[in-house]
This record gives sequence, structure tokens and C-alpha cells, in this order.
Amino acid sequence: MMVVVVVVVVVVVIVVVVVVVVVVVVVVVSSKMRRSRTAAAVVVVVVIAVVVVVVVVVVVVAVVVVIVVVAVVVVVVIAVVIVVVAVVVVVVIEVTRI
Repeated sequence: MMVVVVVVVVVVVIVVVVVVVVVVVVVVVSSKMRRSRTAAAVVVVVVIAVVVVVVVVVVVVAVVVVIVVVAVVVVVVIAVVIVVVAVVVVVVIEVTRI
């Protein structure tokens, strides 16, 4: 479960960093391109699109990692249960034989 917490923290940090970078870029671009509003608008739209793509990719990767971790934990738990049941059955058979 620590892996899930780490993944969530990493995703949050990445999203915050990306949002800060976008805000800085938008502010800088809009201040530099006061004359050409069309160019500033295009840059802002491109930056927002890139941010959306990055956030979506990060979230999808995080979800996949969480799903894989949960699946591995479930498989390990099932394997442990099967081994324990097998050992108990063998012990019961041996004890009742005596």
C-alpha cells in the first residue's frame, strides 16, 4: 500500500509543477506579446493543450501502476491462502492417519 501512496504523491507533485510552469509561461508570454494578441493566444492554447496531455498521461500511468500493484497484492494473497490450505490439508491427513 505504500506504493499507492508514493504514486499519488508523485502525481500530485507533477501536476502542481506543471500548473506552476503553465502559469509562469502564460504570464511571461502575455507580458511579452502585448502587441500580438493572436500569437499570445496561440502560445497559451498550445501550452494548455500540452499541460492537459501531460496531466492525462501522468494520471493514466498512475492508475495503471496502482492497478498493477493491487493485482500483484491480490495474487500474492491468493497464493499464500492456497499454500496455507494445502499445508493444513496435508497436516490433517497425516494426523488422522496416525
